[in-house]
Amino acid sequence: MILDIDNVLITTDIFTEMFCCDLDACKGECCVEGDAGAPVTLDEIGQIEDAIDEVWGELSASAQSVIDRQGVAYTDRDGDLVTSIVGGKDCVFTCHSDGCCYCALEKAYREGRIKFCKPISCALYPIREVALKNGFTGLNYHRWDVCKAAVKKGRELQLPVYKFLKEPLIRRFGEEWYKALEQAAEELK
Repeated sequence: MILDIDNVLITTDIFTEMFCCDLDACKGECCVEGDAGAPVTLDEIGQIEDAIDEVWGELSASAQSVIDRQGVAYTDRDGDLVTSIVGGKDCVFTCHSDGCCYCALEKAYREGRIKFCKPISCALYPIREVALKNGFTGLNYHRWDVCKAAVKKGRELQLPVYKFLKEPLIRRFGEEWYKALEQAAEELK
């Protein structure tokens, strides 16, 4: 079933599926797995470029080399703008500490050093946003083996995807839109 909230088409599994990231279990594997970087917008690329000096020293030499060569983003084989990657998989903003991956951009944001947190596609995961030909936006729940521990933890906590992602959904679509989403969730019960 698909719901339409202000031209955003939503698959109802974001209400029914449970999810809560479990970094202790997955170690941030989503930052280093896959065959392309995280989807980004032109606006986000500009914000990342504005923040790059602040996080540069935290990036690996390999990541710095990739950024020097091709920039913070590239167009992948599907024609989408994505963050640059190292070695065919690691996002250039991935850093490691105590056996866990973290995003250098998000860390700098949380420390108050930059104003940009991280690409909205990262913040919204496991929801994937798709621009539809009719001008609408589609939101789909993405299942990935890397996130098995997050699904398990979400089930234990009885935390639906849309509640886990409240802050990034508000960041992307606004407070009023999220209230409409909550209303839709209540009506589905």
